[in-house]
Amino acid sequence: MTVDMKIADEDVRGKDAARGKRVLKKLRTALAGAGSTLSILGASSFAAHAEDPLGKINTPFGVAFGTFEVIQFAMFLGAMGAALLSAGWLIRERSRIANENRQLRDKVADLNVAVQRSEALLNLKDQRVVVWEGSSTTPNLVGSLPQEIGVPEDRSLFLAFGRWLRIDSATLLDRSIEALRGKARPFDIVVETSKGTPLEIQGRTSGSYAIVRFISLGEARATQALLKTENYQLNEALTTLRGLLEQLDMPAWSRDRSGKLNWVNVAYAKAVDINDTHIAVAETRELFGVQARERIEREKAVNSAFRDELSTVVGGDRHVFKVTDVASSAGSAGLANDVSDIELVREEFKRTVLNHSDTLDQLNSAVAMFDANRKLQFFNQAFAKLWGLETSLLESRPDNAMLLDRFRSDGTLPEQPDWRRWKESMLSAYHSVESQEHLWHLTDGRTLRVIVNPQPKGGVTWVFENLTEKLQLESRYNTLIKVQGQTLDHLAEGVAVFGSDGKIRLSNPAFASLWSLKNEEIAEGMHISAIRRLCEPVSNATQWESFVTTVTGFDDKRESLQGHIELTTGKILYFASAPLPSGQTMLTFVDVTDSVRVERALKEKNEALERTDELKNDFVQHVSYELRSPLTNIMGFTELLQTPLTGPLNERQRDYLDHIGTSSSVLLTIVNDILDLATVDAGIMELDISDVSVADAVATASEKVAERLKEHNILLDTHIASGAGSFRADASRVKQVLSNLLSNAANYAPEGSTITMTCRRELGEMVFSVQDNGPGMPDYVLDSIFKRFQPYPNGGRKRGAGLGLSIVKGFVELHGGKVDISSAAGRGTLVTCRFPLEARTFSIAAE
Repeated sequence: MTVDMKIADEDVRGKDAARGKRVLKKLRTALAGAGSTLSILGASSFAAHAEDPLGKINTPFGVAFGTFEVIQFAMFLGAMGAALLSAGWLIRERSRIANENRQLRDKVADLNVAVQRSEALLNLKDQRVVVWEGSSTTPNLVGSLPQEIGVPEDRSLFLAFGRWLRIDSATLLDRSIEALRGKARPFDIVVETSKGTPLEIQGRTSGSYAIVRFISLGEARATQALLKTENYQLNEALTTLRGLLEQLDMPAWSRDRSGKLNWVNVAYAKAVDINDTHIAVAETRELFGVQARERIEREKAVNSAFRDELSTVVGGDRHVFKVTDVASSAGSAGLANDVSDIELVREEFKRTVLNHSDTLDQLNSAVAMFDANRKLQFFNQAFAKLWGLETSLLESRPDNAMLLDRFRSDGTLPEQPDWRRWKESMLSAYHSVESQEHLWHLTDGRTLRVIVNPQPKGGVTWVFENLTEKLQLESRYNTLIKVQGQTLDHLAEGVAVFGSDGKIRLSNPAFASLWSLKNEEIAEGMHISAIRRLCEPVSNATQWESFVTTVTGFDDKRESLQGHIELTTGKILYFASAPLPSGQTMLTFVDVTDSVRVERALKEKNEALERTDELKNDFVQHVSYELRSPLTNIMGFTELLQTPLTGPLNERQRDYLDHIGTSSSVLLTIVNDILDLATVDAGIMELDISDVSVADAVATASEKVAERLKEHNILLDTHIASGAGSFRADASRVKQVLSNLLSNAANYAPEGSTITMTCRRELGEMVFSVQDNGPGMPDYVLDSIFKRFQPYPNGGRKRGAGLGLSIVKGFVELHGGKVDISSAAGRGTLVTCRFPLEARTFSIAAE
């Protein structure tokens, strides 16, 4: 307030000075007016009275005045009038000024009293005022604040607001004072001292003065101020938060207590196809569907928050959002993060990792990955197999150092002079940025190439490559190269290898010998055209032209050539060209003079044999067909003679007819067998596939041999396994096979013995077995038992044509089955036929 009083005194002094100047100006004006009046009066008088010739002026009173006297008198009158007028005016002005001075003194006295009262009020211990005049940087301070609240009394310390105010409060105060002084923007704020005491600060301007008042608050006002500060901070935070949410490319929203939208950001409005956020709120545009919103409300009712992924359609495409919605007493707020791309990347990453894992599992090289804590994170199957470790142990994420100790304890790693130092050197890769490579020679003779590769995020990857086979292969390769060189040099086959440029790379002595060339004539690097000129005189020029084309040609598809070339010397060479890698070509020549001649002789003999075989087949077929007709007539007339219509026969005649009938039947059976075999050999036999009852086939075959078995007192023991049922085959051929088997067994079985037949299903096949107790067959006979027209008369009662087992083998193989014979001298014979359950026709070669 002292500053205000000084301002008031200066205003009073200024007003007095101005008033005095105005008075002097008025005095000058009055004097000038008085002189003018006197001059006018003198002139008038001079004009009214004419001058006499002597220059005297005659007055009405008869007194004559001279001109000079008149002028002096006029001037006197003018001066006196002006003086009188000025004196009167001055007296009046002085009286007025005195009254004004008396009023001003009263006003100054009142102002002094007000200043004293204001200073008394300002000097209270609860407020302090800072005043800046114009652009001055040095302010005036009035009043004081209690020191117990943490406000310094010293001027310089007080103006350093950052020392006794909190950082945020000092920053707020500096910004407010800057706005007050620069833009005349008033403010009312509440700040906190470093001791936590609130202060109310008011900023105002008055003319060129900027005034800031610091007010210490009471308990109630302090609480109110704290609430005001908190409210301000909350508003600022809310404004900042909403500003942040407005800039985010993620839909955000808030709802009131009733669940209605009251605010959305720009991203939310774009997601619901609206450009204005206010319109989105007004029209209550929802981002998610009804079911999704109901799910959010249910979750918030239980947990006060919802966190999960929801899908919705945005811009015509389905997107997946990671939604967070939090409820409070005032409503709720939510944020949705579009994770569609993240989900795609995550799925792609999972597939990539899985593919990498599957790929690494297919590698022969052992791979193990350890994290930054040296724990096993991944291993492939080759790693577990290489070290013989259990999968359960590896899945427990063992430590890298522990695995090295395990390898040592298992005796796989060789002992080191200093195991600890060696292990530390191996594990130093965890602190390295470069890959390391080592060779480990295991105790079992294996050699491993170990690559330790540090990972960018810590950890290492161990790759174990087994070089044992590689080293062995290299050794074998070097040995093989030497052996091949020696072999090529000693081969009777001539070999020459040409490069893509047509120059010879390799040749052996046999090549030069076959073409009667000297070693220096086929030196390495010699072109094939030069060799051609040397060889053409003794060979076919056209053939060598094809050799040159094959070696030097540029065809995309390189084909092999082979054939024979006959030299003028009488040699016959077999040649072959083989394309090799890197555009090389190998030519080989073999002297086949003798073999070609033998081959030609064999071909001629084979042709003769084929003609003989064809003649034999023609003969067999012709004879077979020609025999059927007379046999049929003989059998017909024999049956006719046995009927009573032809007359009575004596006993001997009937016996003769029986023998004729039996012999005719046997001969017809042989003829039919020959025809069947001829049909099979010709490949024209077709099977009539149908359901064949095992029991019916066995019964039919048994009836055909019943008389022979009865004649020699031989029993037939038949065993049909349960479930044998039926199978798909040619019924007549199956019955013929079984009849031949039983006939063959009856021919060799001793009298009074038993023939055993078994039928069963076994692994998709129908198996028929016939066992007899005959003399059996030695091993050398078994090799030819299925050959035609080669019967084996080892104790057999009848010697047939030797076609029974051949027909059995042919019909069984025609069904797609096979026949096995197990026999030994003195131990009988077991014949086993295996038919497929679903037969199909197979072509078989003639025996």
